[in-house]
Amino acid sequence: MTVEIVPGRLSVPSLSALAAFEAAARHGSFTRAAEELSLTQGAVSRQIALLEQTLGLQLFERVRKRVGLTAAGAAYAEEVRDGLSRLAAATLSAMAFRGTGGLLNLASLPTFGTRWLIPRLPRFTEAHPGITINFSTRLVPFDFAHDEADAAIHFGHPVWPGARLHRLMGEEVVPVAAPALLARAGIAEPADLLRLPLLQQSTRPRAWASWLEQQGLSRDKLVMGPRFEQFAMVSQAAVAGLGVAIVPRFLIEEELRSGALAVAVDRPARGPEGYYLVYPEAKATLPAVVAFRDWLLGECEGMS
Repeated sequence: MTVEIVPGRLSVPSLSALAAFEAAARHGSFTRAAEELSLTQGAVSRQIALLEQTLGLQLFERVRKRVGLTAAGAAYAEEVRDGLSRLAAATLSAMAFRGTGGLLNLASLPTFGTRWLIPRLPRFTEAHPGITINFSTRLVPFDFAHDEADAAIHFGHPVWPGARLHRLMGEEVVPVAAPALLARAGIAEPADLLRLPLLQQSTRPRAWASWLEQQGLSRDKLVMGPRFEQFAMVSQAAVAGLGVAIVPRFLIEEELRSGALAVAVDRPARGPEGYYLVYPEAKATLPAVVAFRDWLLGECEGMS
């Protein structure tokens, strides 16, 4: 039997059949699939037989009392599992519009999230106990249309097509290193830093060049040290004495207080970039997004 595709309509098997197939494929057993779905084994078997008839394909090989996926069944199972997961996520997203609680999927810059945002979150959860925030990390902008995130924390310029942006704060970067390294090197002026390894962050390739330019120094003598992906890594490398890092002051307050790091030359620099809360237009009225936006802007009030 072949599937007739009617123009303007999607030809999709029933969700009951797809759920039975996915569970049986995952467990490798009709019996265990039936237990998971609270059905009889016969009902699962009938659903899968109907699905195979609809597709015109054999999805399982049945040998005595054991079943195994055919090549077509294995490929189909992976796609069905992904489709059911996306459908569940879409359903939860739609349900989130019905009240003041719900789920917020937030993509955050890793060090900003761990050092600045998460320590402040108890105040948010106290004010909004019905909202759960799921965190993921992103280092670069992404397409909301193909990502499950409802909102993101972005650093850079206020450019993100198809999204709303709210500026949270700028940043002040300073050169820091382990106190013992600075003492041995006798650092007194910005030019003295050129004698030490300058630690790099891969997502901020011009950080050192920009700072040196603001100090009136030429980049001709600039010799870069090791490169790291995140602020947390580059700051720990500085703590270990591997060189001097150029980092936002507000992200290393703990290390400065403890003495693990010291400002090498107190000549802070600021750039035009900033931290932004970003979310797609389609999520602008989502209660969890609105609540988080209002709270976060309040937390950042007064921060330049």
